[in-house]
Amino acid sequence: MGRIIAIDYGTKRTGVAVSDPLRMIAGGLDTVPTAQLTDWLARYMAAEPVDIIVVGRPTRTDGSPSDTLAAAEALVGKLQKSYPDKVVTMFDERFTSVLAHRAMLDGGMKKMQRRDKAVVDKISATILLQDFMESRAYAMLNDQKQQS
Repeated sequence: MGRIIAIDYGTKRTGVAVSDPLRMIAGGLDTVPTAQLTDWLARYMAAEPVDIIVVGRPTRTDGSPSDTLAAAEALVGKLQKSYPDKVVTMFDERFTSVLAHRAMLDGGMKKMQRRDKAVVDKISATILLQDFMESRAYAMLNDQKQQS
């Protein structure tokens, strides 16, 4: 069973998280300049087995599309073409940044550390992945795979 990788897409930086091999725990992996994301993913997936790629669906709190939704959807299309053997899906990422900031506060991070947007992006990707793994969407995806 391959890992699940989660992408918190941003126009400048993209947070990346990955599951453990048993798909139980999400962990922050890296923050990558978005322009280098596809090359980074190719190197990572050549070295590690990945079955599912989850891209955060950026929407506003009211559910309407955010400014980056079209770019995230374009990334999904590109990944589906590049990795036809992998499941590529989108998952709601609302509030992941807020939760990341809360986790940083609760974890006792200093103010200067909390200002590091790369850390926020990586934590957001981790929250996105953990939420996905706990979701009904993931359960349904596993059921479909077992029926195949």
